[in-house]
Amino acid sequence: MSKLKRYYLPGRIYFITAVTHERKRILLENASLFWMAVAEIKQRVPFDLTAWVMMPEHFHIIIDSGNSIPADIIKRVKLLFAYYYRQKRNLYRSRLWQSRFWDHIIRDQQDMNRHIDYIHYNPVKHGLAKSPFDWRASSIHQYLEEGYYTRDWGINEGFEMQGEYGE
Repeated sequence: MSKLKRYYLPGRIYFITAVTHERKRILLENASLFWMAVAEIKQRVPFDLTAWVMMPEHFHIIIDSGNSIPADIIKRVKLLFAYYYRQKRNLYRSRLWQSRFWDHIIRDQQDMNRHIDYIHYNPVKHGLAKSPFDWRASSIHQYLEEGYYTRDWGINEGFEMQGEYGE
């Protein structure tokens, strides 16, 4: 397998998608383990989450990694989540994540807005909710509280996202 070379620019914001191995639907029922891993890694390597959604077998985030390398952050989060998951289930080994992840450097405000919308619309896109606001595992509720969305945004009645977003 070839080694993927990632294009990294310090101080940039990234959209990232990571998927579980064989799309195992383990994330939602283990969300607390995931967030424990994120919190612990944030203490070691500071970064900001701008937007996020957790699906049963993948997650999307927009991350401002500051001067840290996003690939290192994602690798650490995935490894620590896997450790917590195995520990909870008393497993010696099990593969939990696809080897790689998809990333995209956010280019401008319009690109940022499109990716935030994509993240928040993802549960509707996958048929898991009729409204993005019905999905609890998402930052959309904070965005609604802050006035970025109205309650009727993204309801599945002909609404459609345009573009490629790494799934």
